[in-house]
Amino acid sequence: MSVVDHTAGRAGLSPNAGDTDERTRDRVLSAVLERGPVSAAELGSGLGFTPAAVRRHLDALSRDGLIEVKRGGSTATGAGRPARRYVLSQRGQSRLGNDYLDIARAALQQLGAAAGPDAVAEFARSRFAGMEERYRPLIEAAGPDLEARARALAEALSTDGFVGSARVVGSAGPGRPAAGGSAPRGTMLSVQLCQGHCPVQQLAADFPAFCDQETAAFSRLLGVDVRRLSTLASGGHVCTTHIPLGRTTAAPPAGASRAEPGAAPRSSNLPNHQQGRP
Repeated sequence: MSVVDHTAGRAGLSPNAGDTDERTRDRVLSAVLERGPVSAAELGSGLGFTPAAVRRHLDALSRDGLIEVKRGGSTATGAGRPARRYVLSQRGQSRLGNDYLDIARAALQQLGAAAGPDAVAEFARSRFAGMEERYRPLIEAAGPDLEARARALAEALSTDGFVGSARVVGSAGPGRPAAGGSAPRGTMLSVQLCQGHCPVQQLAADFPAFCDQETAAFSRLLGVDVRRLSTLASGGHVCTTHIPLGRTTAAPPAGASRAEPGAAPRSSNLPNHQQGRP
């Protein structure tokens, strides 16, 4: 009788088991990044894993400090404890590979020391002006509906690695169905635009002009005032931007003047990185 024959199928003893587990764990980590805060059941359903399998990988990622557990959320059922929901940790963000940020941080510090803080703000403004020009045709193609424009913006952000998503939240008002119904939207509905990853998160923590200018660009692209509810740079698990619905935007006619890319924000006199910090 061969002992190998009886043990070859055990977890951990197959020569390729470690590699398979690592690849699967990376898939779970990516799903937490994209969908967090997300429950184990939601992850299992989306990835096609059993609840036991997905929890095993979540436990390993948690032990490695790559994800964190948040309790709460509207998906909890019954009167028991709130659902356990998972988000990426700071260490998990770092695993995505942002080593170049040390060089960028030093360069911006030198720029600020030599030319003053306005020079850093101008650099951030020019960076997002370029992004705004690239995104504008995609947003305009979505038409005047704000929800459609927000979803187009989320898709553009995902293409650039920000893991964007957009969902309607809030109350439709008395006599109206909740979000997703066919009746006209009430004034209390809004879109939450979320970004699960920020390539310059640590940079924005030191230089909040990046958050301010990104929010201002979103406002111009969507054609309405928007407000930041949280940012990765200030400790949030995602960057969340509040976009009020119940308004209609219209694309300017051909030849009409637009707000200059990189212009000052319209949404608030308070810097965007300070609005609604978690």
